[in-house]
Amino acid sequence: MQNFYSNGKLLITGEYVVLDGAISLAVPTKFGQSLKIESIPESILHWKSIDENGNIWFENQFEWHGEILKQAQNDDISKRLLQIFKAVKKINPSFLNAGEGYNISTVLDFPKNWGLGTSSTLINNIAQWANIDAFKLLEETFKGSGYDIACSQNNTPITYKLDYKTPIINQVSFKPSFEEHLYFIHLNKKQNSREGIAHYRAQDKVNINETIKEVNNITLKMITCDSFEEFKRLMNQHENIISDFTNQKTVKELLFNDFDGSLKSLGAWGGDFVLAASDQNPTIYFKSKGYETIISYADMIL
Repeated sequence: MQNFYSNGKLLITGEYVVLDGAISLAVPTKFGQSLKIESIPESILHWKSIDENGNIWFENQFEWHGEILKQAQNDDISKRLLQIFKAVKKINPSFLNAGEGYNISTVLDFPKNWGLGTSSTLINNIAQWANIDAFKLLEETFKGSGYDIACSQNNTPITYKLDYKTPIINQVSFKPSFEEHLYFIHLNKKQNSREGIAHYRAQDKVNINETIKEVNNITLKMITCDSFEEFKRLMNQHENIISDFTNQKTVKELLFNDFDGSLKSLGAWGGDFVLAASDQNPTIYFKSKGYETIISYADMIL
């Protein structure tokens, strides 16, 4: 029996521009995903995915035919797993040699639509199992910046930067003294990261260097900020920069223009979690708007 675990993630600063080398602040969450591997005599892979309530949300069986996997069901999730297995074999040809078989189960700590890294935690867990570089496996499958892989591997906040596609990861001390005023609000839908990246890639990036410089400055200031008012100002400044650069309205403009506090999107805009900074507990406000998932900073961040 083998067991693996990876942390979930949230991107506090640098969404989108992390792809072009901006310094981003990312934090691992207390929620993640585990992977359990059990050897069996048959040369099949019996896959089972379990949600946070203990319910099976996906199950399939894969058969080996030489180096070709055949799935019993031909659904999108099975196709994606097949892609991952083939990518693993490309990186590590000795993985899953003929005759090996396994019962494989994954267990999520969080609802799938939360956007905390269902895919990245899976990629990191499989990479651990196959003894390969998780960043290489990500590049062969889901793409993206890789900050989510870095969070899955670290138990503290990090700064993340791509230097000509090479990840530069530094653990940082980020524990705001005003964390009791920070909350994470789920927007009741999951944003497709690949679609968000595609939208960003299509933008005119004539001012990319200046934008990256501004975001880097905000990231570094946020890490050491000990003033709640200054932190809110930095959140607002970051929102306005990314709004202008990507031609998107801020989440406050779109959904919460009467909110008494600061709001910042985390990751691809339009879904998943946003960060709220408020003098008063904003639970009543957000629930009145139909948003039931409000999590405190202390309850969310590892």
